Amino acid sequence: MDRATDVPESLAQSADSVRVNDYDSFAEAYSAENETNLVNAYYERPGMLALAGDVAGRRILDAGCGSGSLSAALRDRGAVVTGVDASAVMLALARRRLGDGVALHVVDLSDRLPFDDGAFDDVVASLVLHYLEDWGPTLAEIRRVLRPGGRLIASVDHPFVAYTIQDPRPDYSATTSYTFDWTFNGQSVPMRFWRRPLHAMTDAFTTAGFRLSVISEPQPDPAARELFPDEFHALSTKTCFLFFVVEVPPSAASSDE
Repeated sequence: MDRATDVPESLAQSADSVRVNDYDSFAEAYSAENETNLVNAYYERPGMLALAGDVAGRRILDAGCGSGSLSAALRDRGAVVTGVDASAVMLALARRRLGDGVALHVVDLSDRLPFDDGAFDDVVASLVLHYLEDWGPTLAEIRRVLRPGGRLIASVDHPFVAYTIQDPRPDYSATTSYTFDWTFNGQSVPMRFWRRPLHAMTDAFTTAGFRLSVISEPQPDPAARELFPDEFHALSTKTCFLFFVVEVPPSAASSDE
């Protein structure tokens, strides 16, 4: 199934069917909030786009594309975008936004990607890796579908934040899961994330064959200062997400032979 229009017309599930990390159950509400809120619209997404730079003509895989906000921004900058997500309902929303010009596939990032070796110039993974306990298989697949010299641009929960939201604080050196509830339209949705220390992140990238290029902790878009006067100062003075650009070495094709 590579078209989100292949999913059922209903975009809602009853509250008693909600599962952990079940984006299908709150896709509409999440997408609407993601569109205009401070953290996503004026901090994380601009941060990803700044790291991507000039993408005109580049073949980009949006891994965990959700309802397509980042895909749309990359497409509007001239990229040839393909999106994958585990939530068919989120992809239905992405199809509404993107039309038929962007290929969309229902894919769990723990599984093999349905693309040829070297199919993409870039992969963007926006706030998705922290849902995975083991980054290894996913990073190996991402590296496979990137051409030599290709980039993975990723954002994740900052480990400094992830290890301080629980009391007593967990062992920083360990990879551990944590859960909390998101609330949308009065509905409580259980979410589970995996936190890992910074060295475990960089080790995972290098083990998968990537070369670390950038580690970034960007500031929010200055335009948010007037739109969110109360929250802007807190976001600009406290860490939230961590951003990476890692590259497949240009000589990867010859070295892999």
